[in-house]
Amino acid sequence: MFRVGDVVGRKSYGMDILFKIVQIDMRKKTATLKGLDMRLLADAPLDDLVSPDSGDLQEYKSRSEKAQKDCISKIYKRRSLERERLRGKSGRSPDEFFELPGKILHLDGDEDYLHECLRAYRALQLDAAGYYFPEKEQPEKIWGLLHEHRPDILILTGHDAFKKNKKDFTDLKSYSNSRYFVEATRKARQYEPAKDDLIIFAGACQSHYEAILAAGANFASAPQRVLIHAMDPVFITEKVAFTSINESVNIYEVIKNTITGLDGIGGVETKGKFRLGLPKSPY
Repeated sequence: MFRVGDVVGRKSYGMDILFKIVQIDMRKKTATLKGLDMRLLADAPLDDLVSPDSGDLQEYKSRSEKAQKDCISKIYKRRSLERERLRGKSGRSPDEFFELPGKILHLDGDEDYLHECLRAYRALQLDAAGYYFPEKEQPEKIWGLLHEHRPDILILTGHDAFKKNKKDFTDLKSYSNSRYFVEATRKARQYEPAKDDLIIFAGACQSHYEAILAAGANFASAPQRVLIHAMDPVFITEKVAFTSINESVNIYEVIKNTITGLDGIGGVETKGKFRLGLPKSPY
């Protein structure tokens, strides 16, 4: 017998992804599953589920944690190199400057993932406000939150999926939540039309990439309709927040340094939101 909160895999998929059970329907003998690290929400028959042994579970978590740590390590290495470049250009010590990275507003359709993302923002020294709202509520919430926080960067994410038995990848009705990301992005663009003044990442697993970009997002998922990692929006955001306002974000570099890569995330040319100040106050 399985219980809500149990960690399981699907036998039919070779246990490729591990999930947490979030709901059980005993009448249908199915469970609703949420990926431990991938933004995937799925239903599965109870007889297709199996509990991983402790060794396999630990190995899975270790791989996921290593992928996140590798990304964060690359980020700090890049920042160090950028500070050295600044010293070379200015002839002054980087310690004399103060830094103003872009401010972030993050709306997430998954409360657990939101907490993980906020923890990562803090570790990366980013100013981020986060809110949990189901995807269908995000379009109605976004206007007031944008006026309240006035962010430089907006994240709209959660869960999504290309529905079973659907064949038309161009139809928004073929997706679980893409229409909500599209609508929320459009409303955000009514608030701020300029793509370099408000940077938007929107989407989740298998989202309608082209429709979200057409609605006005700078970055979106998923070009190849693949699953994306829960932390990918954080790594996109960090690069934008720490790229100078005088430079364009290197699209290939920022996406390459996510966990999912180019199959899961794409975007358009975008200027950074990072500002330097001088001198640094001693107080």
